[in-house]
Amino acid sequence: MDGIEFLQKLSDDSIPLVFFDPQYRAILDKLEYGNEGERQKERSKLPQMTSQKIVEFLCDIERVLMPCGHLMMWVDKYLLVGGDWSRVGGFEPVDMVVWHKGRIGMGYRTRRCSEFLVVLQKPPVRAKGVWKLHNIPDVWTEKADKSHPHAKPTGLTETLIRAVTNDGDIVVDPAAGGYNVMRAAGNSGRRFLGCDIV
Repeated sequence: MDGIEFLQKLSDDSIPLVFFDPQYRAILDKLEYGNEGERQKERSKLPQMTSQKIVEFLCDIERVLMPCGHLMMWVDKYLLVGGDWSRVGGFEPVDMVVWHKGRIGMGYRTRRCSEFLVVLQKPPVRAKGVWKLHNIPDVWTEKADKSHPHAKPTGLTETLIRAVTNDGDIVVDPAAGGYNVMRAAGNSGRRFLGCDIV
């Protein structure tokens, strides 16, 4: 299912946590890498999201999040520094986790070995009584599951789910890819709603 269509089926102010991993390719276009190379071959088969599509997702995510709810949004260095995603909707950036992937990637200057998870919160912004774990490092080293070309660290995902939700809560991922958020939610005793266009 298309993620926007999926989000539109959810009620306003009903979800405590959404993960969003957009299939952006802005950095590949900027560096003029194209889709060559073994690492990019599988990723290039995935439908790419335009900046406008990402904004549409963010607007619907903001609508479905309950007050004090969290959006965990994956970005790369290019999007982190040059993107205007943080000014969309009613979110406040409250934290960020650097994911060290345990391998080196591409780059004309520094070589990418990390991605960034920006933690956004829907007002009212507060940590006390909402964020339950206080031992999460802001640099997390974990190798990605190889089951999907866009996979993210399941251990980090599970830890963040436990940090901001309660047993039985619903965790949403409208661009689920390899469904690692679903697995992490199940491991954490939470329910999952999500979809992917592929």
